[in-house]
Amino acid sequence: MSALAAGPGMASPPLRAPLYLVDASLYVFRAWHSMPDEFQDQQGWPTNAVHGFARFLLDLLERERPANIAIAFDEALDSCFRHRIYAAYKANRDPAPDALRRQFAHCKALCTALGLAVLAHHEYEADDLIGSALHARRDAGMRGVIISADKDLSQLLFEHDEQWDYARNQRWGMAGVKARHGVHAHQIADYLALCGDAVDNIPGVTGVGAKSAAVLLAHFGSLDVLYERLDEVPFLRLRGAAQMAVRLREQREHALLWRQLTTIALDAPLDGAAVDFSRGVADAQMLQGLCDALRFGPLTRRRLFTAAGLSDSSSVASEFA
Repeated sequence: MSALAAGPGMASPPLRAPLYLVDASLYVFRAWHSMPDEFQDQQGWPTNAVHGFARFLLDLLERERPANIAIAFDEALDSCFRHRIYAAYKANRDPAPDALRRQFAHCKALCTALGLAVLAHHEYEADDLIGSALHARRDAGMRGVIISADKDLSQLLFEHDEQWDYARNQRWGMAGVKARHGVHAHQIADYLALCGDAVDNIPGVTGVGAKSAAVLLAHFGSLDVLYERLDEVPFLRLRGAAQMAVRLREQREHALLWRQLTTIALDAPLDGAAVDFSRGVADAQMLQGLCDALRFGPLTRRRLFTAAGLSDSSSVASEFA
């Protein structure tokens, strides 16, 4: 019985505890491209991405005050298991410059200093780490709040979960995925396998676009059923359906390969993170050192120490002097 249907005197079901899962790389890259290149660390390296990421992170912590949170980073830029499956995966992207790689390391260190769980692995992407963390905590009654605009992550949404495009302040749950992408949450991986994903250099099936993929999945439900009933495709009310059926048949192995790439792993290692991803004790000395090295201004320092539940940074500086 739902809470709305509960009768007088009947207790409503307890609300599920939110687990905030942050796709950190998205916000580091966004800061790298949008923040002016006027911030430098003590060694003269640019720190615009760190400053922008810190502002985003502080705004999130101050706004939501999450008890359980994990920050996922992409370390598998060219060593992910998907590269072994398909060498051209994400080959359309330029490698991150050294100046940005340094800032990723600073962003991870900042999260650690704040007592936040950091997820990173050289064989799994941030999406896989987010999916695995959420999968691991569902049985404990947690619901996911996935902070990312990435459509791939919508495949993780169950009934009580939510995805949040933080920059645009847009939120949607499992039921809202179809309105955004034309398919249900559980169909996202199949959808991207059919129509491709240019961002990740996944070609999809030749001649199948986003609208055609949505029509096919609306009719068949999944990629597997589509191939079981492929003979029905020419009779669908779909422009070029006969030729589409030919291409689907010819590219079956490719379509299944693309789905391997678009499916988020739920078994990535989560070593070193708290079991429930609860906020840990902040490291005052580490945080002070980062503030000094990255030349954070007094306002940002004060916000960081407040968010960490620590005393003012000036007293910390004197304590460790």
